[in-house]
Order: sequence, then structure tokens, then C-alpha cells
Amino acid sequence: MMPLLTGVLLALATAIGGWVVGFTRERGFFPVVLIVIATYNLLFAVMADSPGTLRPELDAAIVFLALAVAGYKRSLWLVALGLFAHGVFDAFHGRLIANPGVPEFWPAFCAGYDLAFAACLSLLLASGAQPPSR
Repeated sequence: MMPLLTGVLLALATAIGGWVVGFTRERGFFPVVLIVIATYNLLFAVMADSPGTLRPELDAAIVFLALAVAGYKRSLWLVALGLFAHGVFDAFHGRLIANPGVPEFWPAFCAGYDLAFAACLSLLLASGAQPPSR
């Protein structure tokens, strides 16, 4: 429960801090966060020296990278969808990809972060305060 709660709180801190500083006014803020989130499992595969894990992790990361780019170009709702989908992916990651480098706490932490950050972006978009379109 602690990793999940920590993830949620850090996502809220990132979103609120980004809003206070003005990052959320920039269209690229949320897509870049999604791209960074999507690459952590690749890092864990490298840290575990697990080359066989790199391909499935790269395939998954490409899906989320594509959502981030499409969301940046077309609609940030696609980024919110990508963040939400990555949170669900995290919850089931261990059943989908055997990555020995993933810390035990990571799936719950990252799912909490992703889902809370998706909710923050969705609230921003629903309020009409979204960054300008491309």
C-alpha cells in the first residue's frame, strides 16, 4: 500500500508543481512525462543484464511513445489515455513480461503515479485549461 500511495502523492506533487511553475501551460509537459515513464522498464532490464527482456520492454515502450507523440500532435486526451493504460500495464506487468530488474515495489508505485497523473491531466483538459493545440 505504501508504494501505491507514494506514487499517487508524487504524481500529485508533479502535477501541482508543474501547474504552479507553469510547465502545464506547455503542450509537451505531459507527453514528455509519459515518454520518461515508458522507458523505466528498459532501464530495469539493462540493470539486470537481461537482454532477452529488452525486446518486449522496447515493444511496450514504443506503444506508449507513439501515444505520447500522437497526443502531442493531435489531442492531449491521447496522452491521458496513454498514462492510464500504462498504469494498467504496470499493474499486470509481471504477468506479461518477466523482467528481473523491476524492483518489487515498482509496479504498485508506478501504477499509482500513472493513474494519478492521468487523472490530473484529465481534470486539466476537462476544465478547458489545456495547452494550445499543435
